[in-house]
Amino acid sequence: MRRAAEQETPCADALALELVRNALDSIADELAIVVMRSACSSIVRDAMDYSTAICDAEGRTLAQGLTTPLHLGSFFDAMHALRRSQQGSIRDGDLFVFNDPYLAGGQHLPDIYVVRPIFVSGVLEGWATTVAHHNDVGGMVPGSNSIGSTEIYQEGLRLPVLKLHDGGQENRAILDIIAANVRVPEKVIGDLQAQVAACRTGEREFRAMVARFGADTVRSCSSALHDHAERLARAEFAKIPDGTYRFENAIDGLGEHPSPIPFQVAVTVRGSEIHVDWTGTSPQVRAGINAPVPFTRAAVYAALRSVLDVDMPNCEGFTRPISVNAPVGSIANPLPPAACGARGITGFRMMDCMFGALAQALPDRVPADGSGGSTLPSFGGAHDGRPFVFVETIMGTSGASAAQDGAEGVAHMGANQSNVPIEMIEAEYPLRVEQYAMVPDSGGPGRFRGGLAMVREFRVLADEVSLTVRSDKRARPPFGLAGGSAGTSSMNIINPGPDQRVLPVLTMAPAMLRRGDLFRHVLASGGGFGRAEERDPALVLDDVVLGKVTAAQARAVYRVVINETTSGHALDMTATRVLRGNAA
Repeated sequence: MRRAAEQETPCADALALELVRNALDSIADELAIVVMRSACSSIVRDAMDYSTAICDAEGRTLAQGLTTPLHLGSFFDAMHALRRSQQGSIRDGDLFVFNDPYLAGGQHLPDIYVVRPIFVSGVLEGWATTVAHHNDVGGMVPGSNSIGSTEIYQEGLRLPVLKLHDGGQENRAILDIIAANVRVPEKVIGDLQAQVAACRTGEREFRAMVARFGADTVRSCSSALHDHAERLARAEFAKIPDGTYRFENAIDGLGEHPSPIPFQVAVTVRGSEIHVDWTGTSPQVRAGINAPVPFTRAAVYAALRSVLDVDMPNCEGFTRPISVNAPVGSIANPLPPAACGARGITGFRMMDCMFGALAQALPDRVPADGSGGSTLPSFGGAHDGRPFVFVETIMGTSGASAAQDGAEGVAHMGANQSNVPIEMIEAEYPLRVEQYAMVPDSGGPGRFRGGLAMVREFRVLADEVSLTVRSDKRARPPFGLAGGSAGTSSMNIINPGPDQRVLPVLTMAPAMLRRGDLFRHVLASGGGFGRAEERDPALVLDDVVLGKVTAAQARAVYRVVINETTSGHALDMTATRVLRGNAA
């Protein structure tokens, strides 16, 4: 009997499969564009912290918009919860809304799903799905990313799977309940309506695709797409040397007196299958950084997807050769009512652990460690008589690879998000961005240099502002690979200077800022790849000219002599050879 991956699923032909695949990808991307152009909040519109997908009738992802990879793999858990809870009551014109990790297969309360079934000629043929990180869903702190929460009841409004539209009729009471429980209802309701518009677009375009190709062809090609992705994944996994690759890392810890929160992963490759085991990872914690298991699986899928050298469809079939064990009651699979509002840091750290393990098997494909995903300052308060909430997912820097330096101002592999433009912040919120820059000499030295740390400074223009911060990699800076040095650490400072206050990497309680206060946030930098003394002196000269490396660090760390002349900087190759000990 043949394996499922080897069995041919009926499909008209290879051309039809490719046409349907690209049509599905286009629809998922169109959903993403509708959300971005229609959203009201900066976290969705500018930072792009959202995802869209088209699923088949069974809720399996067929295509995902080019947005947040860490949402990859999460849609199926959410759709399974929806289909289970609504079995027998799903009909044309319905629209579902939910967010709860324990009641609805969600990830954390700020991520609200809006999902629409797609019926064609009375038959359920697919789903248009969206998930967006909302500016606020209530709870203890503005932005609803409370690290100090000890249970989910403190984190905001919990939504099980509910019908926002029932057979085409809007249930206004649900929107009224949401609006009454959040600090900035116009933003939240506006973003929900953007998701609704995207789902309607997905429904329209999916029906047009069925009308073009025929329902039977779309069904058979959708099924074949899963099998095709599985075959591709198995072929790629089979190229990885068999073995178990282990890696350990840690989140620095919580509050003013942090204790490390350990992560352990074992990635076992056996033929064309991969098993990922998180045994040894920290038990769940009494803080808002626990990661519900759908997010853990998404972190595993995103990390593995990123190291494959193949044009892989973003569909559920890719995940079939992958199994994940996350011990129940761990930070990677918490029991309710564990808090999880700031669980993003845990997902990023799990991906970094995956990369550390995979680097042992695929040293030429995996870069050194980066800044650790987005850091999350959340500002909230009142200004000109109105409440405001500003949440930013600040992206930073990547580590160096075997072929190139790390990049600055880029998203973590799991995020694919962007930093909010300064002009948008200052136009909408009582904040002034006084510095947004790269930090010289911060990139992890190596044959290829890690990306430089990013710094962002916010001046408070309101009378009183609440600030919470989710950051990391201060005690444990980003690691280098192949002899490369670690990057530099992160830092959070209020009013830099003699009387400055240093905030912990994970603030358990909000810091209260007054008008005129300055908050400086420095992200960690990227680790280096290879020994610094092996770096091409010409590249070191380029870094000095660009201000990324000082002449002093060039001499002390890279063993390269750069002299300043009247016409600029010049490389002294003779002195460099002497310094590197190869004058002959």
